[in-house]
Amino acid sequence: MSSENVKKNSLKAWLLAARPKTLSGAAVPVMIGLALSFVDSGKYQGDVFSWTAAVLCLLFAFIMQIDANFINDLFDYAKGTDDRATRLGPERACAQGWVSIDAMKYAIATTTCLACVVGLPLVLFGGLEMILIGMFCVAFCFLYTTHLSYMGLGDLLVLVFFGFVPVCFTYYVQLHTFTLELIIASLACGIVIDALLLVNNFRDRDTDKNAGKITLVVRIGAEKSLQLYLMVGILAVVMGGVFWANGRLLAFVLPLIYLVLHVFTWLEMKRIWQGKELNKCLGKTARNIFVYGLMVALGILLS
Repeated sequence: MSSENVKKNSLKAWLLAARPKTLSGAAVPVMIGLALSFVDSGKYQGDVFSWTAAVLCLLFAFIMQIDANFINDLFDYAKGTDDRATRLGPERACAQGWVSIDAMKYAIATTTCLACVVGLPLVLFGGLEMILIGMFCVAFCFLYTTHLSYMGLGDLLVLVFFGFVPVCFTYYVQLHTFTLELIIASLACGIVIDALLLVNNFRDRDTDKNAGKITLVVRIGAEKSLQLYLMVGILAVVMGGVFWANGRLLAFVLPLIYLVLHVFTWLEMKRIWQGKELNKCLGKTARNIFVYGLMVALGILLS
């Protein structure tokens, strides 16, 4: 979507602020959790799979991702991380003046409340413990941008809140249990999605260091970060061997398509190395993540 001639607080401004391309990271864990719970629900007598709960899980994930994007936009602008003169990543709404500060604060309050309203009915399917999970999601949505990302904990939070929490609890609201296969699948999913954070922080490694944002990439350096990017894709596919062990061969084989795309993106990162051109790799990584989720989900359903 073109960012030229964006009117302040217009629909176009809000669409840009919401960062639609990042929604693949929200959709993929829920897709995998739903695919596993749908197939495993066949082991029980009666119709135990709820499409209402499935839709609520997906909506909650989307709204929380948009909320996180709004929070990131506002607080990074306030901290000076989104300085227009030095920024390498895609343009941000507050820094560009597309959205006013007051309007963004109102939007954050609105999306946070909307996520709670959408998520609350999940109590009917998963029990009161879903309230606690929702509270953690909202709390860490704020803590990530304001504190934890500056301490190099962003990658750990991705594993938890884009891996374990959405995959496992999407499954849990349907079947009220966890399995070893589910936990390994959730960690593999989190690792795949962490590639998006890695390429983002790889691009911003110099500006982050100057801003005092000590990400994992800043800590370990560019060379090791590039190696880590490659390894997360390989490790996720290897961990998918748990599907094969449980008789879901296609859920292991189909993600090899993702791995090929991941390797090509890694080679492109290695060639570009630094600068705004790495935004191409950011977009391709988001595409790769969606391909991974789609291939795993299809593999589970077809197996």
